[in-house]
Amino acid sequence: MRTELVVVGAGPAGLAAALAADARGVRVTVVDAADGPGGQFYRQPAAELNARRPQALHHQWRTWERLRDGLAASGVRLLTGHHVWTVTGGPDSFTVHALLGPGQDEPATVHADAVLLATGSHEHVLPFPGWTLPGVVTAGGAQAMLKGGLVVPGRVAVVAGTGPLLLPVATGLAAAGTRVSALVESAGPRQVARYARALAGKLPEGAGHAARLLRHRVRPLARHTVVRAHGDDRLTGVTVAALDADGHVRRGTGRYLPCDTLAVGHGLLPQTDLAEGLGCHLDGPAVTVDAEQRTSAPGVWAAGEATGVGGAALALAEGHIAGRSAAARLCGTEPDPAGWAPAARTREALRTAAAALDAAFAPPAHWAAQVTEDTVVCRCEEVTAGAVREAADGLGAGDVRTVKLLTRAGMGWCQGRMCATAVAGLTGCHSDPPRRPLARPVPLGILAGTAPDRAAPDRTAPDRAAPDRAAPDRAAPDRAAPDRPAPDRAVSGRPVSASDRSPSEQASTGGLSSDRPPHGRLSRDQNPPEAFEEGSP
Repeated sequence: MRTELVVVGAGPAGLAAALAADARGVRVTVVDAADGPGGQFYRQPAAELNARRPQALHHQWRTWERLRDGLAASGVRLLTGHHVWTVTGGPDSFTVHALLGPGQDEPATVHADAVLLATGSHEHVLPFPGWTLPGVVTAGGAQAMLKGGLVVPGRVAVVAGTGPLLLPVATGLAAAGTRVSALVESAGPRQVARYARALAGKLPEGAGHAARLLRHRVRPLARHTVVRAHGDDRLTGVTVAALDADGHVRRGTGRYLPCDTLAVGHGLLPQTDLAEGLGCHLDGPAVTVDAEQRTSAPGVWAAGEATGVGGAALALAEGHIAGRSAAARLCGTEPDPAGWAPAARTREALRTAAAALDAAFAPPAHWAAQVTEDTVVCRCEEVTAGAVREAADGLGAGDVRTVKLLTRAGMGWCQGRMCATAVAGLTGCHSDPPRRPLARPVPLGILAGTAPDRAAPDRTAPDRAAPDRAAPDRAAPDRAAPDRPAPDRAVSGRPVSASDRSPSEQASTGGLSSDRPPHGRLSRDQNPPEAFEEGSP
């Protein structure tokens, strides 16, 4: 069985892309590792929890309702609980390989004519003394517990780090009954004010969060950072200190804040494993795309945080453009940029704002100076900062890969997703995006049985079963690859390396194909229901 377009990820970008392509007559399958659609931004509590007002945990709820209702009314096949570990093939025939089951040990595949990657992002984690204590969680992890499980990580919390994610985390915890004793932000007002013009569109949202912080009596500590977490068996408190203009900790400014929870985050990083496996070019940490959201790999589109972190509204605009472009090319026609002009305007404005946010909320320049020699940097392999520094200073390692070979930092379960940037910061080494042939650990039995013409039995996700669908009656589209740079590496012939993402990572992936009922193609004078609307969040 085949589908025409497989979308990996059911967050805002993936859903917007799927609805745009579906409205134009393309058979779309969306695959996701979570139990339901929405991604991290629109994460929903389990139905068994009987949440009376789930909208209380979200803003932009009307946008989610539009996505949810559009998905229910569409012909899109949604498959949840499927974890994609690689995508092979191209340029006009792809195979998505996924793992199913409670132990993620059952194989499944989907064959598609084109792939759209909406794999999201994961958190940027920086170590500090005590960060491995129970009670220390990532900011996104705390938010996921609240949204998905309706639970809070503790009774008294400190929210710390840098970036706009800290605001909804602090206000969400406070509204749920946790006493948030402080919001510790390393950026200062002057630093943010430099980008006021670019961030003007974000002011209403920021003002709303500020009002809620005031209502819950959350104390903001700007230009401060956590220098140590305290406790024996679990967290009992943190020491925070002020930062000077250069990002150094100011002596004599430390203060102790008792708490049983520390939610800490330093922004997000694009999730690019699947894109790298397909040979897509990267621009820094993000997937490179053109004006249609096409990657450098023919037949592969990307949208949302994988192309650069910028929030849900940007992801919706990019997904809409990618879905329309993919649909047109799969139908053998030239895309019409005028049709997505409003989304393109939104995309450009929000990309400018995202760049300003990155600059305004950069991690403290000298964070590594506070990391003691005995601080664990790589949790998987229990490698300390002292061992990492010795590899560079004493043994001459000049890049992160050599540090990895000398210390095993990055050789564990997460394959360096959590510690690679920290290793680079501690050693001063340049950090190139790692090349991982697999996006998560895969049982050897499944690897041994994987072949280009082998597919797992068809399974239908229990939450959205769909009857068989006949393919639309249309001529086969012209699959000639557009004039774009060729991929810089092939998928085949690369060494196998087990890898996985941490629970805090926000991308959702998976894969399995099925047929679905036919639906009519839209005529030129019809207006399809869209996930993206100009001016919508």
